[in-house]
Amino acid sequence: MARYLGVDGGGSKTAFALIDDSGHIVARATAPTSYYFNDGFELVERVLVRGITEICGLAGIDTADIDAAFFGIPGYGESSGDIDRLDAVPARVLGHDRYRCDNDMVCGWAGSLACEDGVNVICGTGSMTYGERRGVGRRVGGWGELFGDEGSAYWVATQGLNAFSRMSDGRLKPGPLHALLRERLQLRGDLDAVSLVIEKWSGNRSSIAALATTVCQAARSGDDAARQILSVAAAELVALVETNRTLIGFTEHEPVPVSYSGGMFSDEGFRDLFVAALQELPAKYDLQRPLLDPAVGAALYAAKRSGHPLSSSALHQLTATQA
Repeated sequence: MARYLGVDGGGSKTAFALIDDSGHIVARATAPTSYYFNDGFELVERVLVRGITEICGLAGIDTADIDAAFFGIPGYGESSGDIDRLDAVPARVLGHDRYRCDNDMVCGWAGSLACEDGVNVICGTGSMTYGERRGVGRRVGGWGELFGDEGSAYWVATQGLNAFSRMSDGRLKPGPLHALLRERLQLRGDLDAVSLVIEKWSGNRSSIAALATTVCQAARSGDDAARQILSVAAAELVALVETNRTLIGFTEHEPVPVSYSGGMFSDEGFRDLFVAALQELPAKYDLQRPLLDPAVGAALYAAKRSGHPLSSSALHQLTATQA
């Protein structure tokens, strides 16, 4: 029986999934973030050792029993000088070279569309799209929180903090967002937000991005500024999808499978805004709920890349398990 390992790195955690060629999930594990831009290059190996050790222990196997693996590493490809070093890390953990590394965006696509042609939009701490058609893959977006990641949780949160500041000093009429953020941040005074985010949090992207849930809450409470932020965020994501569609070669007359992954889509109101904006475009988008989570998608991709894609019956078993 063949076994395939998928590893989905992220800004908040790293998820591991081991599947077999009959479509069963053998084991899962979770480890801390593998986003090495924040915590140093050595972080990647530590996280992989922890997760793979747990996976093998749960499955009762050795690393040599893993037939193929795919590692989705956040930040991969965003520093050319790091690629060779990142590519070498899994060999030290697995003890063999039956694996491939790439950006974690591939995991989102592989899971949501079960490795079929189409576009996946990722909207978690950051944002980007990854699409494949006839073996050609393209990335759009994902330029980081300082000057990119439009529509992401981080982007939504910073826009929400900006609206909070404007409400506080009178440039914007106060709405529910102001009170909700005051409560969420436990502020004694509104200006304390500055020292909290910049000094205490040191601008940590995950801590800031988590505030997007409060912006969504404010929108549900009728806050006009929050609603506008989410509307613009949805439009930014749709622009990523539309650009990706053209780059991988889908015409306006072909149905384009589209799916999504990332925490922002767990908010129903935001998801509805995205769907509405997508439907306004002339292209024929076929929006699909994600079939598999990114870690399982990575394992499925490992099988495909190894030249042994799962059979249709095994794939049915795998998707039925996650339904």
